[in-house]
Amino acid sequence: MTSINEQPIPAARPVIGEDEIEAAVRVLRSGRVVQGPEVAAFEDGFSRLVDGRHCVAVNSGTSALHLLLLALGIGPGDEVIVPSFSFAASANAVRLVGADVVFADIEPGSFGLDPAAVEAAITPRTAAIMPVHLYGHPAAMDKLMPIAEKHKLAVVEDACQAHAAALNGTPVGAFGAGGTFSFYPTKNMHSLEGGMVSTADAELARTLRLLRNQGMEQRYANEIVGANMRMTDVSAAVGRVQLGKLEGWTEQRRANAAYLDAHITAPGVITPPVAEGARHIYHQYTVRIQGDRDAAMAKLTEAGVGNAVYYPTPIHRLKPYWEPDQKAGRTWDLPETEKAAAEVVSLPVHPSLTEGDLARIVTAVNSLGENL
Repeated sequence: MTSINEQPIPAARPVIGEDEIEAAVRVLRSGRVVQGPEVAAFEDGFSRLVDGRHCVAVNSGTSALHLLLLALGIGPGDEVIVPSFSFAASANAVRLVGADVVFADIEPGSFGLDPAAVEAAITPRTAAIMPVHLYGHPAAMDKLMPIAEKHKLAVVEDACQAHAAALNGTPVGAFGAGGTFSFYPTKNMHSLEGGMVSTADAELARTLRLLRNQGMEQRYANEIVGANMRMTDVSAAVGRVQLGKLEGWTEQRRANAAYLDAHITAPGVITPPVAEGARHIYHQYTVRIQGDRDAAMAKLTEAGVGNAVYYPTPIHRLKPYWEPDQKAGRTWDLPETEKAAAEVVSLPVHPSLTEGDLARIVTAVNSLGENL
């Protein structure tokens, strides 16, 4: 039970400090508040995280996925292979462009797409593969990229939880046709709200800029049908401040995760493995509970340790996907996905944790012991 003098440790803690506030106020006072110089500077700065690729800022991570699929020409009649163990936005973006979602199972360690399952899911209608770098661990891009090249498929990276993650020295967002990032407040860095698309293709980047701005580069000279998915300069200014702090925060997350790895010893609690060559940036520190997960979470909450399940219901079981599949008589065989959804629990790992917080988390987890 939490002591009367101890505050609960939150599962996540968005950072909005004086630097971010000053940056927002500076832009508001400038009167230049939408897709101006701050957005351009943010795009330029973020490109350094993705091997110098072109970066296009938008208003959310979901918009980033949606616009990238549109820019690649993916639409009705196409299929995109997506993990069901992810946030719904991954699949929603595919549906929003009129393409069909094909779910493939995940690897148990990284929670990313299983390359063998992806290859088995490819059909003549497959247009793209969407690896999700879930929780900040890179998907198996070293195996997925050769599959995509063999079958001439686009690779759309959902890196919305993986800013600065890498595999064998290559940052996520720099593998496929394009990568997408989210700057929602609970992410490892944020811009209040926003998203980014990275791509090595200059023409694709130009198409993305048109799509986010009503299809025009010059005012009233609309070239294609687009939408308003622009980022504000206020958001970009906050994002620039956060970007400057990201590396320090990332190393603190990694240090916190290393402490938890070394000290969590409770039987029935499996700490997150890291694949060889992977730089895990721990958007979430996600363990597996092999026992009564609900009871374990209740005990952690009672001890003042924030915890959450990302994601309790796989996408293929959510109503917008489950009901059409049922009507069509379509079923998905995703045993690792189902197992993960039943076992995962994310613990605090954010850079605001103190040494005392980390010790409390370990004590609470280890006290679960045989209660599992």
